Amino acid sequence: MKFLLTTTLIFFTTALYSQKGKTDVLIRCDDIGMCHSVNMAFKKVLETGMPVSASVMTACPWFSEAVALLKKYPEVSIGIHLTLNSEWKEYRWGPVAGAKAVPTLVDSAGLFFPSRSLLFGNNPRLSEIETELRAQIEKAIHTGLKIDYLDYHMSAPVQTPETRAIVEKLAEEYHLSVSRYYGEEDVEGWYFTTPAEKADTLVQIFKNITTGGIKLLVFHTGLDTPEMSAMTDLNPFGPKEMSKHRNAELNALLSPAFQLLLHDPKYRLVNYRTLIQEKGLSPMKWPPKD
Repeated sequence: MKFLLTTTLIFFTTALYSQKGKTDVLIRCDDIGMCHSVNMAFKKVLETGMPVSASVMTACPWFSEAVALLKKYPEVSIGIHLTLNSEWKEYRWGPVAGAKAVPTLVDSAGLFFPSRSLLFGNNPRLSEIETELRAQIEKAIHTGLKIDYLDYHMSAPVQTPETRAIVEKLAEEYHLSVSRYYGEEDVEGWYFTTPAEKADTLVQIFKNITTGGIKLLVFHTGLDTPEMSAMTDLNPFGPKEMSKHRNAELNALLSPAFQLLLHDPKYRLVNYRTLIQEKGLSPMKWPPKD
């Protein structure tokens, strides 16, 4: 009976999400493949049937598990979370292309720098950035996953006009869209609240969003496990007790109150595959700065 109820719920919610509404809502979950905890948290999101977008990190140790998981949900829009940083203390990763191929992108241990400032302070060669980002795209494609879009971890791949041009060049070459290039409006203001406040704050902010356009909600979900609680962000701006924050983001996304809001007929849940099918790739452009 439990299985039947779950199946019915997924069918029901998927049908509701397909209704045409006045405002498109795009939910993007980042860092898929970073670790087992993140993958298992995202599995809970996938089980709801929501048409989400999944940004995967091909350079991370748990990428293979993420691939196996995503292949069970072919309707999910998959993007590559292009990665040039490795920010966790004692849990680091390096380039897919290999440290010898991109020496200006790595530290003395052959691993990515934890911050954008350290990376660009090392005067990275543009040719090496292109080599590495291309290697990440190729790695994802070779798994057999259907890739729809490119995204950028910690914004490092779009740090400068020159690096942004590389991302745009690769997107055009591989016929991919780029996150935030469809004029998406970020729904912000709840990320840095305490874990206990996240769910309520998300609901209140979402209730007040303006109608029309595409609203982008970016989630960094995870489970509060020993694996994740052992990770410490080397950047001072990162939240403390990160595992609690990520678990709270998962709970906020799946909360009945937020899910009820998403079912309002004035909203339509979309992902990047939806946008590609409806708008194509030609309307994409770098979002204007304020």
